[in-house]
Amino acid sequence: MENQTVLKEFFLAGLSDLPSLQLPLFLFFLLIYLLTLLWNLLIISLIVTDSRLHVPMYFFLGNLASLDLCCSSVTVPRMLFDFHTKTKKITINSCITQVFFFMSFGMLEAFLLAVMSYDRYTAICQPLHYIQIMSWKVCVQLALGVLVLSFIYSLVHTLYVFKLTFCGSAIIESFFCDLPQLFQVSCSDTFINILLVFLLGGVFAGVSLIMTFLPYVSIIKTVLNLQAKGSRSKVFSTCTSHLTVVFIYYGCGVFNYFRPNPSHHFTIDKVVSIFYTVILPLLNPLIYSLRNQDLRTALQDALRKVSPISTKNSSKRNPLFLDIKKI
Repeated sequence: MENQTVLKEFFLAGLSDLPSLQLPLFLFFLLIYLLTLLWNLLIISLIVTDSRLHVPMYFFLGNLASLDLCCSSVTVPRMLFDFHTKTKKITINSCITQVFFFMSFGMLEAFLLAVMSYDRYTAICQPLHYIQIMSWKVCVQLALGVLVLSFIYSLVHTLYVFKLTFCGSAIIESFFCDLPQLFQVSCSDTFINILLVFLLGGVFAGVSLIMTFLPYVSIIKTVLNLQAKGSRSKVFSTCTSHLTVVFIYYGCGVFNYFRPNPSHHFTIDKVVSIFYTVILPLLNPLIYSLRNQDLRTALQDALRKVSPISTKNSSKRNPLFLDIKKI
């Protein structure tokens, strides 16, 4: 190790070295990024401007949309920039900074999905006490609490990454910096770092996963006791959207961080990384909005205000939870 040069910067391998693919890939991911910004900003603006959406469920959905904007903006702009550079250099400090924010937003999404699950449990299983339990003060405290926890989680990993020495290969086989890739190019002992991933990450992610799925035991029991099929479909529509996002998120997270023997199939790793850093922030708002009657109605009303054409036969707004018009 004494004869090895300590690195001060890395080279991101990117998605492809073929010059002919740089422009098509740039245009494709630029389109995905712009659609992600547009769709998430649209959801945020609808939640802010439509008074019918000023309820805890949409408060957390707005937080999730803001989080998707942040997650996508941590990695995609850098990837787009690298399509026009030959060296694709990134300093170690910039790389570790990207890791810090990427892990913070990633863990924050896990916590936020758990909070949204608790919100669904309260609305469906305890509708008469929903306003008292999920007051705006409680909602803000939950949002700030999970934000602090996620930053603490990421800070611990980041501090231990700063203790690593990087030498030898300076090529990171990805289009952004993440813990597994940094461990591969480190010439220090990464046992503590990997142990933290499995222990600290396992505890935080495991607790959030349990808190996400546990409320659905009571939710399913409550839904099965409903006699009206219409009420069941409304509840299931909301819950299946949430669970779809949960399964996709945790599936990608387990593949990326909790493999006992990290493979060197970089192509597969890049495909999975593209999915949860680029595609998932676009899918989240689509999954929630396309299956949500309230958001569709709010969008129709917003378009009706902009467009002079009125639609007399527009569908009436349906209540979302158990015949309660507004929770």
